[in-house]
Amino acid sequence: MNEYSSLKSYTLDEVKHLKIHGRWTGCLNPLVLFWTGSGIELNINGSQLWAEIEADYDTYEPWISILINKIPVSRQMVTKGRHTICIFRNMDPKKVKNIRIVRDSQAMSGDLSCSLKIHSIKTDGSFMPAADKPYKIEFVGDSISSGEGAVGARSEEDWIPVWFSAIHNYCTITAEALNADYRIISQSGWGALSSWDNNPHCNVPEYYEQICGVLNGEKNEALGAFMDNDFNAWQPDIIVVNLGTNDENAFRSPEWKDPDTGKIFKQRIDEDGCFNKEDLKAFEAAVENFLYKLRGYNRNAYIIWAYGMLGSTMEPYICNAIAAYTGKTGDRKVSFLKLPDTTSETVGARWHPGRLSHEKAARVLIEYIKSLL
Repeated sequence: MNEYSSLKSYTLDEVKHLKIHGRWTGCLNPLVLFWTGSGIELNINGSQLWAEIEADYDTYEPWISILINKIPVSRQMVTKGRHTICIFRNMDPKKVKNIRIVRDSQAMSGDLSCSLKIHSIKTDGSFMPAADKPYKIEFVGDSISSGEGAVGARSEEDWIPVWFSAIHNYCTITAEALNADYRIISQSGWGALSSWDNNPHCNVPEYYEQICGVLNGEKNEALGAFMDNDFNAWQPDIIVVNLGTNDENAFRSPEWKDPDTGKIFKQRIDEDGCFNKEDLKAFEAAVENFLYKLRGYNRNAYIIWAYGMLGSTMEPYICNAIAAYTGKTGDRKVSFLKLPDTTSETVGARWHPGRLSHEKAARVLIEYIKSLL
């Protein structure tokens, strides 16, 4: 007999006071966790809690973190198949525990099979309300917002999910400090106009209105990734956009050729060593257009374009786009914030911001958001 066989099993739609983090389809049987930082939260007493979790992948396995009373206590890869994972056991059954199960790794657009689902939980406890927090923050970004490199030694260079962290990155640190619920919409290597390798289809703004449109394939379509997101159900008070790093990298990377059309895309550097003005204008237009889209779906949010954790080359062009947008619309709830650059002391795995860099950036962002709220 399994040690959890005597516990009562609940499908997620049977769990009272369940709190869901991250964009989702509205279906709880099962709940699909698409994005970095997505997951479930519940307050529960009892001595044990187990979760039935299912994972699939070809190349990039999903990782999860488990938090008890806001403290990370476990981090693990979820192997293929459907498993019952222990969240806690032998704890004081009378005490109420705040539990979060969090997807640590990002949505994997390069793996058509990668998925993570929560089917049910088993416990001898009962459920208490998990209160909504006073603020909501949405983070939109690239590998930095996905927490790539926030865990792992500085010498690590393999591009694998283990080096991603939804917990030790500036998004979560900022939200926790401000007592805010939050969502992360991020994809490693992507930008406002194109990806680091000049692929114009790999830009975050193009897919913003979908639940998780950065994914591909029939399986993800069946899971609901391409459904329209319900913006009325979750309106942020703050939107933090951290894009531009990969757009800069595109200028320094080889051209990208569309395999279907043969068309070539390249952000160019002129003979004098300067970024091509026409291509910079295209980048500025992409930023400006994204601001229009963000405002269209988020009526009252403060929009902060926060940038600079891996260099600040694109700062003047981002500011040009913001100025153009605010000049045309009169929207005074849009601003730019420069974040501290990563240094040799704060760098993490894969030459990305490490935990110290995320903490440093979060401190700047926290103070700025406090001035708005």
